[in-house]
Amino acid sequence: MKNLTDSFVSVEHWSSAGSFEFNTDILATNPINLSVVLGVLIFFGKGVLNDLLDKRKQRILSTIRNSEELRRGAIEQLERARVRLRKVEIEADEYRTNGYSEIEREKLNLINATCNSLERLENYKNETLFFEKQRAINQVRQQVLQQALQKALGTLNSCLTSELHFRTISANIDILESVEEITD
Repeated sequence: MKNLTDSFVSVEHWSSAGSFEFNTDILATNPINLSVVLGVLIFFGKGVLNDLLDKRKQRILSTIRNSEELRRGAIEQLERARVRLRKVEIEADEYRTNGYSEIEREKLNLINATCNSLERLENYKNETLFFEKQRAINQVRQQVLQQALQKALGTLNSCLTSELHFRTISANIDILESVEEITD
């Protein structure tokens, strides 16, 4: 150890002020480098480390406070739930002591209302079926009439020549004129 400290302090080892040399003795330079690095880290890192620790402490404290608030809220909810449970148990006891006559009455009312609803739905269904049937019949009538008219027009167009067509139009005009004279 004496040799090690001598290499740090020894004036012989350090040359005069005019020249600069590197110390290649690893055992002598590593402790110096480590002590310098540790000194810098402690000097500059102390504030950062303190800030980090303070922030961590604040987060832990706020988490503890939040946990306490949540615990208090959970206790309050538990008490409210217990009160509601007691009320429900009392109501259940009242239902048992008073009997199930109210339930039976409600059940009968519900059955009657359901039957009435089913009857109305059946009537609506029958009316809808009737209207749909009438609509389908009307559609078929319209399609048959349209097809008959198209077939008649096709037959007329294939049978009529220009001269026959002209005579038919003239005859219809004469009929319309005579009807007009009668109505005047």
